[in-house]
Amino acid sequence: MPIAILICAFIGYLFGRLPGLLIGAAVGWWISRRLRRSLVGRVVNIQHQFLESTFAVMGCVCKVDGHITQDEIRAAEALFDRLHLNSEQRDRAKAAFNRGKASDFDLDAELTKIRQVTGGQRALLQVFLQVQLAAIAADGQMHPSEHEMLLRVARGLGFSEAEIRQIEAMLRGGAHQAGGSQASSGQTLDDAYRVLGVSEDVTDAELKRAYRKLMSENHPDKLAGKGLPESMREVAKERTAEISNAYDLIRKHRDA
Repeated sequence: MPIAILICAFIGYLFGRLPGLLIGAAVGWWISRRLRRSLVGRVVNIQHQFLESTFAVMGCVCKVDGHITQDEIRAAEALFDRLHLNSEQRDRAKAAFNRGKASDFDLDAELTKIRQVTGGQRALLQVFLQVQLAAIAADGQMHPSEHEMLLRVARGLGFSEAEIRQIEAMLRGGAHQAGGSQASSGQTLDDAYRVLGVSEDVTDAELKRAYRKLMSENHPDKLAGKGLPESMREVAKERTAEISNAYDLIRKHRDA
């Protein structure tokens, strides 16, 4: 039974015994229903804005080297299929992509919007960046201008310098994965420590705590409850795989 019903029923009982309990329970049910609708509406709003901003920023990022290649266009279209977007969502994604590549697109304003609508939740914004990586790494490499743009996006989303270094490490692993190899094979030991956000001199216990914390924060079900579109669950799974690969690489090195 929702806590709001229990609380209102208890207060009603204190003031009116059995009749008050029933009235309080009814009031609690009404409050609980309103809160549930409000929460669902907020999550749906985050999901819509997340997809809209994802493809708008993608259009801007892909254009940073002066033009959008056919590989990048195909990557965006492949992402439509990968995210299982319906026809309406595809039309909105294409419109957002075209809006992002326009000369008057305000990248900073778009980043502020997605930062506000997600409440600055780091795990959600990390997934946002990971999708951008998938688009620009479509040709199997990341050009310096594209890398600089990704860092600009990271800063616009409110990441600290330490978090940006962690993101860079994940991007390097993701770039190898996008090129067709496993993330673990492209991940160096230094990057593995950066992915987990710890230094090389941490104890095994501290390492495990950092790993478990990241895995919990980035669990696809938890992210879905915070507003991650269901269509991006696969991307979230890839992110947890990168974290797991980093932990496994460090553990193998320490056990050697």
